[in-house]
Amino acid sequence: MFVYLYFLLKKTLERAEHSRRDAYLGAAVDIGELERRMRSMEMNH
Repeated sequence: MFVYLYFLLKKTLERAEHSRRDAYLGAAVDIGELERRMRSMEMNH
């Protein structure tokens, strides 16, 4: 039971993180800023 809840919570948090990243990248105003944001995310992870 706890294993199932753990995996469910993990999946939910991963989805939230992907949504946050998509929103951050989607807020870029031009291709230069998008590339800068992508590099920044790569360096932080």
